[in-house]
Amino acid sequence: MTSPRETAEYLKGRLGKRRPAVGLVLGSGLGPLADLVEDAAIVPFAEIAGFRVVSVAGHAGRLVAGRLAGVEVACLQGRVHAYEGANAEEIRHPIRTLKALGCERLILTNAAGSLDPAHDEGTLVLLRDHINWAGISPLAGPNDESWGPRFFPMTDAYDPAMRAALARAAARQGIALPEGVYAWYLGPNFETPAEIRAFRALGADLVGMSTVPEVLVARHCGLRVAAISAVTNLAAGLRPGQHLTHDHTQAVAARIGKAMSALLVDALPEIAAA
Repeated sequence: MTSPRETAEYLKGRLGKRRPAVGLVLGSGLGPLADLVEDAAIVPFAEIAGFRVVSVAGHAGRLVAGRLAGVEVACLQGRVHAYEGANAEEIRHPIRTLKALGCERLILTNAAGSLDPAHDEGTLVLLRDHINWAGISPLAGPNDESWGPRFFPMTDAYDPAMRAALARAAARQGIALPEGVYAWYLGPNFETPAEIRAFRALGADLVGMSTVPEVLVARHCGLRVAAISAVTNLAAGLRPGQHLTHDHTQAVAARIGKAMSALLVDALPEIAAA
């Protein structure tokens, strides 16, 4: 089995002189940010050992490396999800590869449902914390001490300095960016109204089927993390007659993508220096 460090050495050969300092994971409908990367080297996941080919619509399944706002970045244009049947190593491998490439910071994006009617579709929400409702972890099983310790803290998992940089960029761009708590739901089905009521009682503001596993892997190996949700719908039961579909998720995320791109391009230089 190819290790993330071996994958990183292979990718260095494909990336030439490009040495990313910031990694980005682009969720459903949000991949077009990678089109703004300058002097880009593009490698499909299918050509990267250890990377699972993405099967979900709205995820291109490519690594795009180059410069964005003057910062060397590596974008994962799409991700694998636990509900696709991805095993723990397939979830760990891309994040650890970014670390082995030299990334010190990781920005994740996702499409999410809102549990707060005040944050309807079209809103961007900066994550300040999460709830692992799925109850599983890609770090369960034997620990590889070369990546991180067996036990590690998750206090301030979402880096305060990176969040502050994103908040300042949002203010400059005139973009509302409330903070919220994200609940990870395994999927692939959407949540029931009763589950949404439970999440709200637990203090969640958003719900989605990604991000938390990657945050766990990133924090374990010492990457500093920030994450932004693009709200694509109100969660189940909050809007009478609403029928949730992945097509709707993609369409709304694509509309929000312009604001997400402007925010990240503005914030990246400060995040890289934080």
